Amino acid sequence: MSIGILVGKIAALFIIMFLGFVLVKTGICRSDDSRILSRLSVYIVVPCSILSAFQVSCSPSILNGLLLAVAAAVLIHLILIVLFYFIGPLLHLNGVEKASIIYSNAGNLVIPLVSSILGPDWVIYSSAYVSVQLFLLWSHGKMMICEEKKPDFKKIITNTNMIAILFGIFLFLAQISLPGPVDSAVRSLGSMIGPLAMLISGMLIAGTTPQEILTFPHIGLVTILRLIGVPLLTILLLKFSDLASFAENGSQILLVTLLATITPSASTITQMAQVYGKDARYAGAINVITTLLCMITMPIMVYLYQL
Repeated sequence: MSIGILVGKIAALFIIMFLGFVLVKTGICRSDDSRILSRLSVYIVVPCSILSAFQVSCSPSILNGLLLAVAAAVLIHLILIVLFYFIGPLLHLNGVEKASIIYSNAGNLVIPLVSSILGPDWVIYSSAYVSVQLFLLWSHGKMMICEEKKPDFKKIITNTNMIAILFGIFLFLAQISLPGPVDSAVRSLGSMIGPLAMLISGMLIAGTTPQEILTFPHIGLVTILRLIGVPLLTILLLKFSDLASFAENGSQILLVTLLATITPSASTITQMAQVYGKDARYAGAINVITTLLCMITMPIMVYLYQL
């Protein structure tokens, strides 16, 4: 993967984020209006993006690659969950902070990046990571944020994105293609995922002051762990394990997994904090600062992986 192309694609998304910032600062929209766009993204755009990703031929090489992507995603998440179960109390991290470190914004950023840089045929491998993360985010992540003792499996299964994942997998395994007009509409809506996510981020940034961000004592530590610590750990795992040998184009598939891991903190955490009455202002600040800095850290991590 060309680092220059990656930087260019990230820069294009950041231009869209700046437009969201301008919308709020000029009074055309309010920062709170981003909640409406967030709902459109969660309930329409992301499910369509997932469905379109699974509309590919089920060849043995793709199936093996998909299994590799799922296995890598599960392994990475389990290592992070166990790691921060033990070191979280030592670092005095609360549920919002731990969730922001473990869970990335892969659903909103990695799919458009992979599609534009590697091509649409590689998006299915990013959907594998997103599928694993969505399940864990709405089970383990929600438990951490809300300080619950057990997951609510009913809410996990009835989550719109989980339904899209299960339906997409069914269509993929059964090799059922969506009708032409439906497929065109689903792909068009799914292609909005990156621009819409960055527009929302820009609107959130416009409603946050630097002074407000600096009031959170652990935000620097959380940012370093999210953008540097977790990516470096993932690079070591992917480069020095034998995972790439289990599928054709294994290194490229694991690169997609790495891209999903090194994105900013998940914007879904902010939405969860809002819905469940937790510190949404702090979660939003973490999302904002990691989104701003990822333009620097993501190309560096991809370069280190490709050395």
